[in-house]
Amino acid sequence: MSTAKWYALYVKSRHEFIVSNELQRKGIITFLPSVTKLNHWTDRKKHVECPLFPGYLFVYIAPSPEEFSKVIKTRGAVTFVSMNPGFPAAVREEEISSLKIMLESGVEIDIYPHLKEGVPVRLRSGVFQGAEGILEKKNNQHIFIVSIKVLGRSVGVKMHADTVEAA
Repeated sequence: MSTAKWYALYVKSRHEFIVSNELQRKGIITFLPSVTKLNHWTDRKKHVECPLFPGYLFVYIAPSPEEFSKVIKTRGAVTFVSMNPGFPAAVREEEISSLKIMLESGVEIDIYPHLKEGVPVRLRSGVFQGAEGILEKKNNQHIFIVSIKVLGRSVGVKMHADTVEAA
């Protein structure tokens, strides 16, 4: 597989591990970066393995229509990430290698959305789930700001980056 490359595959919600296992059974090399998080329920706490990038995993395949089709026909697979429709975008080997190094280090990793300051965002989890505002940075921390324009006032709270998504 000297011509093989890494590709990002978008999968159905909460199907990352299922699709990865199915692809491996087909003989396809996959990489599903994940972290262990402590989840809290009202009656218990439990360590749960969570995908680092929910909804995505990486596959190492030759860039051919047959290989792409083999992957897409897997139960739970949706589409390849592409910059131009119909042409899956390869992920640089250096990016995958760097990600593997970070995960193997054992150091706690935080997820940061690729968002810039001043962009509209929506909170996808937590007590503020569904709220929309602007992402700002203050003293190396992400601040979620809601503005009431007619009053000329804003309020802000510190947020974990993994709770923010583009609006």
